[in-house]
Amino acid sequence: MHGLDRMVLRVLVVDDEQLARNELCFQLNQLDDVEVVEQAADGPQAVSLAETLAPDLVLLDIQMPGLTGFEVARQLLDREVPSHVVFVTAFDQFAMEAFEVNAVDYLLKPVDPPRLTRAIERVRRLVTTSDAADRTEANKELERIVEYVAERQSRRERLAVKTGDRLLLVQAEDIVCASLADDVITIVTDTVTGTSNYRTLDELHSHLDPAAFWRVHRSHLVNINKIKEIVPWFSRNYILRMKDGKGTEIPVSRAQTKRFREYLSL
Repeated sequence: MHGLDRMVLRVLVVDDEQLARNELCFQLNQLDDVEVVEQAADGPQAVSLAETLAPDLVLLDIQMPGLTGFEVARQLLDREVPSHVVFVTAFDQFAMEAFEVNAVDYLLKPVDPPRLTRAIERVRRLVTTSDAADRTEANKELERIVEYVAERQSRRERLAVKTGDRLLLVQAEDIVCASLADDVITIVTDTVTGTSNYRTLDELHSHLDPAAFWRVHRSHLVNINKIKEIVPWFSRNYILRMKDGKGTEIPVSRAQTKRFREYLSL
């Protein structure tokens, strides 16, 4: 049912999971003046449909095989498709803050209906505005995000770890923590402990995802996705017990404790 004097917002839903698409379409169909014009199950299909249909809005999943949501957004910008983009992601809010997504909207899975409504109304205002400067600024913001992510994805996905007389390549996401002692960096993964050729933790950190890897202490870097337990310590500080086989314990420095509490709402 469409309201009087309100344009119908045409939406393309993109997600590689059928259930996720169904849920989004169900929620969109409950809203007035919104029409789901098509669904896409992968990035290439999304680009093709967006070019053909020119929807007002593309609801775009980030993590998809083939082309990621960010790569799709890049292609839409390059091809000057006039659609607005709202990212849909299972990333937590801290990770999204790393993308500096403050002027382009995003939704966290599972999608909250009132939050979806706010995103829709925000896009509706952009679509109906007569101010070309607003549209240009929205496109610039989207371009800045995809450029940031492209740079982020250029970081090394695999790192060399020396263990004994062997040099192993490990996936960056498998690193649990890294520690500096006596000018040697020790890297711990789920299955391997060894040393790194990097000379400083700053140098190592520059090749890792800043959304996942935190410098919790001047001598320690941790993968926040590999924290098993947070143990309260003296003076409201914390010890992090990690998910490696040994349950490695990493102290959080006093300087980082406030940031850590804010992130975890402690």
